[in-house]
Amino acid sequence: MSMLSLSIPDHVRPLRDKVLQFVEQEIYPVEAEVLADRVSSRRDGTLRGLMDKAKAEGLWALGHPEELGGGGLPFMDYVFINEVVGRSEVATVALGTHSLQDSIMLHLYASEEWREKYLQPLIDGEVFPSFGMTEPDVASSDPTQLQTRAELDGDEWVINGRKWFTSGANSAAYTTAMVRTEPDAPDHQAFSMIVVPTDTPGYNIVRDVEVMGHAQGHCEVVYDNVRVPKSNLLGPRGQGFKIAQQRLGPGRIFHCMRWLGQAQRAFDLLCGRANNRVAFGKTLAEHQQIQKFVFDSACEIQASRLLTLHAAQKIDQGTEARVEIGLIKVYGAQMLHNVIDRAIQVHGAKGVTEDTPLERMYRNARYARIYDGADEVHIQNTGGRILRRFARGEGFDFGLR
Repeated sequence: MSMLSLSIPDHVRPLRDKVLQFVEQEIYPVEAEVLADRVSSRRDGTLRGLMDKAKAEGLWALGHPEELGGGGLPFMDYVFINEVVGRSEVATVALGTHSLQDSIMLHLYASEEWREKYLQPLIDGEVFPSFGMTEPDVASSDPTQLQTRAELDGDEWVINGRKWFTSGANSAAYTTAMVRTEPDAPDHQAFSMIVVPTDTPGYNIVRDVEVMGHAQGHCEVVYDNVRVPKSNLLGPRGQGFKIAQQRLGPGRIFHCMRWLGQAQRAFDLLCGRANNRVAFGKTLAEHQQIQKFVFDSACEIQASRLLTLHAAQKIDQGTEARVEIGLIKVYGAQMLHNVIDRAIQVHGAKGVTEDTPLERMYRNARYARIYDGADEVHIQNTGGRILRRFARGEGFDFGLR
């Protein structure tokens, strides 16, 4: 893409339509069933059946590099696909997109032993990854405060500490843990990433942390003298932040595209309800306040989409796009919350029940303003970067040149 376009490329549209059809016809009808038991459904049952069907239809792991056994879609093409995958949180696993960041991280930085043990099963959906960064006792928006430590004892790392929101740890084969390994180094060179199999002695899952009253696989994990081989280190010592940034940059694009899918699903439900529900002698769609809901939602979705595609294009061109990612992370999360909130309001009491997917979507939307960096951190960092450009006489061109 030489110029930013909101249009779905012609060569992507047939595949995107096929993925959307799979999500709507195969996943929506069983979505609640799969989410009711996330752990067992990953091993067998309904979700496993969806995964097998996606493979049979050529829809599996579309964004993974071809040399790793994936679909090999270019980054920008996959961005458009991920938008419709995002309509259901079940779809990320059912279509094999959930492991993209972790499989690339293993491919680039893991030892040959761990690539052989985990990489192909990860891409095939036979094992699941988890990522351990956030800690309950420190402000993880400032990750230089992380307290979990690893010390080298002979040929083994000995890890001690406590993590939480290690998503999927209760069904994962391993956790990639961010730990302090260089106590005397500057903060951003003091941390490393280490692969920890979840069946290692001392790796203790304390609880599945309930989020808004629901257990969703966000586990609290205590590392009690966990011993793993020296070769479990990902990349060089002290390079944890560099590796994490490579993981999180494109990952935030994928988050934002999935948020667009969620928002568009909520918008569909909002408009459908508005046209079919009658109050005070006319449909809700005829009431001015509801028309304002529709107008505001359409504006915010389209603005978020433009911001996200612009950031994706910047990354595709090889830049870090930190300003652009900061903008979409904050605006996209707020947009998602606003659109779902309006859809719930239009549904009335039904909107806060399990009769629609909106109440679950709303809980996840609130969480979006915290994970991968709280809004306040992105606002401060992004605003500061823009101001420093002006201080250097560079200005900020909003992508116009």
